[in-house]
Amino acid sequence: MKRSKQIALVTMGVSALALSACSEAQTEAAVYATLEECQSDAVLSQEQCAAAFKQAKSEHAQVAPKYTSKADCEADFGEEKCETAPYRSSSGSSVFMPLMVGYMMGRTMGAGGVHPQPLYRSRDDAKTFRTADNKKVGAKTGLLKVPKSSTVRPSSKMFTVARGGFGASGRSYGSRGG
Repeated sequence: MKRSKQIALVTMGVSALALSACSEAQTEAAVYATLEECQSDAVLSQEQCAAAFKQAKSEHAQVAPKYTSKADCEADFGEEKCETAPYRSSSGSSVFMPLMVGYMMGRTMGAGGVHPQPLYRSRDDAKTFRTADNKKVGAKTGLLKVPKSSTVRPSSKMFTVARGGFGASGRSYGSRGG
């Protein structure tokens, strides 16, 4: 075999190993767009679905990205995909946040470190569910494998900063540990 072919084969093998070493650990989580979808899937009990949905919904206002204008929020999440937050900024003006479009939880409440949490979809990647901390979860619903980093409880976002592109490379909100 020629030396250039040997080098090419070794390079391909090393590249494959490097890529597999970089892939993130996965964990099992249940992802649903609605409470009804969860309850009809029979993976979790109706009570588990309802309790996780209630917890995700209650955290939505605290952890969702925040924007000073509806236009900035819609630029990241899409037209008619934002709502007014239940509180005002320190200057008294309205604060805007994306609509919750799904939720994620463990097979049992808190199992495997999968904290029930709201999910969002960005304008740039409208098919993929993302956490409030902009971690990709995936496009499918039901019981599936998700990146372990996406199952961490999202941080609280109590104040706004300039728009930066949720779903893209920048962050569009401030955060305080939660």
